[in-house]
Amino acid sequence: MGKIVTIKDVAREAGVSIMTVSRVLNNRPDVSPKTRKRVQKIIGELGFAPSELARNLSHGRSSTLGVVSSGLEFYGPSRTLVGIEKKANELGYSLMVRLLHSPLESRGESALNDLIAHQVAGIIWAVAEIGDQREWLYGHLAERALPVVFLNIKNRSDTTFVAMDNRMGGKLATEHLIKQGYQRIGIIAGPQEWWEARDRESGWREILAEAGIGDLQSLKESGDWSASSGYQAMMNLLANVPDLEAVFVSNDSMALGALQAAAVYGRSVPQELAVVGFDDIPESAYFTPPLTTVRQDVLEVGCQAVSMLNQQLQAHYNSGHLPAQSAILEPTLIVRQSSIREPT
Repeated sequence: MGKIVTIKDVAREAGVSIMTVSRVLNNRPDVSPKTRKRVQKIIGELGFAPSELARNLSHGRSSTLGVVSSGLEFYGPSRTLVGIEKKANELGYSLMVRLLHSPLESRGESALNDLIAHQVAGIIWAVAEIGDQREWLYGHLAERALPVVFLNIKNRSDTTFVAMDNRMGGKLATEHLIKQGYQRIGIIAGPQEWWEARDRESGWREILAEAGIGDLQSLKESGDWSASSGYQAMMNLLANVPDLEAVFVSNDSMALGALQAAAVYGRSVPQELAVVGFDDIPESAYFTPPLTTVRQDVLEVGCQAVSMLNQQLQAHYNSGHLPAQSAILEPTLIVRQSSIREPT
C-alpha cells in the first residue's frame, strides 16, 4: 500500500505553509493566483485527497450522521440501512446507528437523546411509522435546529421525507390479477398498526372497488410479516373462501408461507390459485413457483435519505434555509409464474 499523502507533504512540495494549503482547499480569497495555481498543481501531482472529517472538524462541524432504525430482521429495513451506509460513505460521513427493538413499546426518546448528546450533524429516522408513535417526535424536533429526514411516513408538507408509494404497489398487484381474469382476489395484509400495511391494502381495495367487487372483508386476513403468519392467514382464507381465485400478499416472506399453505391445502399455484407478493426479495425468484411480486427499491430509499440530509446540512452550514422536501419512489411489478393464468 502506498504512503498516504498529507497536507504537510503538499505544503513542503509547494514551498508554502500548511495554512496556505488549507486556504486553497477551502477556496479562501486571501491567496495569490500564482500561489493558488502552484498548490493546486502539487495537489494533483501527489494525488492528495483532503479528509472530509478533518475539513468538517476545522469548521466546527460533525461528519457523523445519526440513524434510528428498527426491524432489521425484515428485508426492507435491512436493505434501506445498506443504502444509507453506501451513500454516507460516498459523501464522507460516518454513521452512528441506534436500534429500536420494540417500536410499539418505545418512542425512541432515549435513542434520539443519545444521538443528540453525541452531537451528530443530522438524523435519519428510519423506524416504521406504527400507530401514533411519531407525533411526539415532530414536536420534539421542532424545538431543535437539527436536520432530520424521515423514511416511509404519511405525506407531511412540513417534513423532509423519503417514502415508497405503497398504495401504488397494492394497485399494481391487484390490477395485474384483474387483468389475468381473476375476480375473487383476497389479501393477506401486514400488521394493521403499520402505515405501509394499510397503504398496500388501500391499493387493493381501490382496484377491487373500481372492478365492482364487493364483500372485501371476507377476503382479508392479516399477518405480522413473517412466513408463519402468512401460512396461517392463507389457511384461514382457503377455509373461509372456498372459491378464492387469487391472493395479494403484502410481503414476500408471508407469500412464502402462503405458498406452503396452498400446497398443504391441495391448491396448485398458479393453476388453482394465483399469488402475488411485495418486496422482490432475492429469494422470490426461486420460490416454487417463482413469485410475481412488487419490487420496491429500498436501497435507493436509503441513498435518497442521505442525499437529502446532506443538502439540508449544506444549507444549514451556509446560513441558509432549505424548505421541507419529499421524494416518493414508485414500485414496479415483476411478473413471474405464480400469477400467470393458464389458458383453458
